Amino acid sequence: MRSLLSDVSAQSIGTGIITAVVGYTSSVAVVIHGMAAVGASPGEIASGLAVLCLAMGTCGVILSLATRMPISIAWSTPGMALLATLSAPPGGFPAAVGAFVVAGVLVMTAGFWSPLGKLITAIPRPIAGAMLAGILFKLCLAPVTALGEDPKFAVPVILAWLVVGRFARLWAAPAALAVALAAMAFDGQGGGQAVALPALEFIRPTFDWQTLISIAAPLFVVTMASQNIPGLTVLSAFGYHPSTRPIFLLTGGVSAASAIFGAPTINLAAITAALCAGPDAHARPERRYVAGIVAGLVYALGFSLLAAVATSLVTGSSPILIEAAAGLALTGALGSSLAGAVQDEKERLPALATFLVAASGFSLFGIGAAFWGLCAGLVVHLLYVANIGATARRKSAM
Repeated sequence: MRSLLSDVSAQSIGTGIITAVVGYTSSVAVVIHGMAAVGASPGEIASGLAVLCLAMGTCGVILSLATRMPISIAWSTPGMALLATLSAPPGGFPAAVGAFVVAGVLVMTAGFWSPLGKLITAIPRPIAGAMLAGILFKLCLAPVTALGEDPKFAVPVILAWLVVGRFARLWAAPAALAVALAAMAFDGQGGGQAVALPALEFIRPTFDWQTLISIAAPLFVVTMASQNIPGLTVLSAFGYHPSTRPIFLLTGGVSAASAIFGAPTINLAAITAALCAGPDAHARPERRYVAGIVAGLVYALGFSLLAAVATSLVTGSSPILIEAAAGLALTGALGSSLAGAVQDEKERLPALATFLVAASGFSLFGIGAAFWGLCAGLVVHLLYVANIGATARRKSAM
């Protein structure tokens, strides 16, 4: 404790607060929209969001303290975007909760059993990026759709995102969401919400194979490929190399346990991780872990208490504008995913197959498009890329 107190600085405290505020406000609309899409009621959304923030914050504090590294934990924004593209499963939200439990167990298994983690990393990066791009594509069209359906609100939201993003990109999505909520409150659509503490709701999970394949499997893949692996890469870029086993065991175990209150999966932060790990947190790398602790405390002790208010504001507002704000928040992720998907020419065809199927909304046997997109990309990869590699090896051996 004495060492921790001596490492605390105004710089690390400020950076930790900014990390939590940016991480929360930039994508909370995506989380709420995703949970609502798979059948959660407003009360269940508020419960899940509160426990989600508590889980993220607690894990962030524990890991940053234990490792003395600035480890930030976040919700899976791409995973929530996946949920937003789905409809409620036949078993309702309890079936989705069962999928959350299984996704958490799979993350834990990746910590215990390294071949599972290696299997995820063996998925070609272009295919993983294309699957994520396909998931995000429909949501990122929402701002354009909003322009046609509700231009008087959509125009200021998009302008706020463009103008703020020109000077401070991290604050662009929070600014767009704030303008959307303010405009609707001024028009009498989304304001007047009473301040209330969230009430936790126990949801008994149910398990069926269709929901597990449609939600749990893609959620696990997206969490690992689009959050945990990039998060580790960001930490590595700043000279931090934590052991993955305790991270996966803790975040996976807490995800599985917190799911019974409606909370989706948690994972390493990717984008906001750079704030805590970078020099803005402190000039000395060994003291930047304090920023990770502060971010965790803000999530656990601050934002978890605002879950009911955030849920009321977002669910009581115009759906198309909330989708537009969520789409704007995901535009950068879509661009990065598309760039990674088509960069390698020999992997371009498998990536395009993945993207087209994942973006199509195609469903078969009750299983959603993200899973079939991944399958399509891997099949095309085996037929074209792997076959080319085998042919080249045979020629070189002759």
